[in-house]
Amino acid sequence: MTDIRELLLSRIRDVADYPEPGVMFKDITPLLADPAAFTALTDTLAEIAGRTGATKVVGLEARGFILGAPVAVRAGLGFIPVRKAGKLPGATLSQAYDLEYGSAEIEVHAEDLGGNDRILIVDDVLATGGTAEASIRLIHRAGAEIAGVAVLMELGFLGGRARLEPALDGAPLEALLQV
Repeated sequence: MTDIRELLLSRIRDVADYPEPGVMFKDITPLLADPAAFTALTDTLAEIAGRTGATKVVGLEARGFILGAPVAVRAGLGFIPVRKAGKLPGATLSQAYDLEYGSAEIEVHAEDLGGNDRILIVDDVLATGGTAEASIRLIHRAGAEIAGVAVLMELGFLGGRARLEPALDGAPLEALLQV
C-alpha cells in the first residue's frame, strides 16, 4: 500500500490560497490525467468494495462521480449518483444537512436503492463529513445498508472521521491518504 500512496501523493498538486486566502487546495486533476495513477486508484477502491461486500457504489457529487463510476465498473457493481437537490428527475428521497455557513440538500432516486443493497460510498475527500453523513442517512432511509465509506484523501484536522463514525455503526471508513 505504501507504493500506491506514494504514487497517488505524487500526482496531487497543492494550490495555495484557493479558493480563498489561507486554504491549501488539493488538486486531483493531475492524478486523473495519469492513466497509471487513475487505474491504481480505481483498482484499490474496487478492492475495498469487494472486501466490504458492497452490492452498489454511491458517488457523491461531483468528484465522487468521477471516482465512483469506474470503481463500480471495475468491481462489477451498480453505480448510484447522490446529487444536489433538483438535479434528478422522477421520484427522489432527499436529505438536508448543515454546512459551516448555511445548509444544503442531496437527493437519490428512490427506486435505485433497496433492502438487499450494501452500499460503499466513494468520494475524493473527507473534510468535515457533512455530505457523507447526510448520504448515510439518505441511504438508510432508502432501506439499504452501509458497507463502508472509501475516500482518496482524509483531511484529518477537520474532524470528519469523528463525525461519521457514529453514523457508520461499525462499517469501515477507509482513506487512502491522510493529509
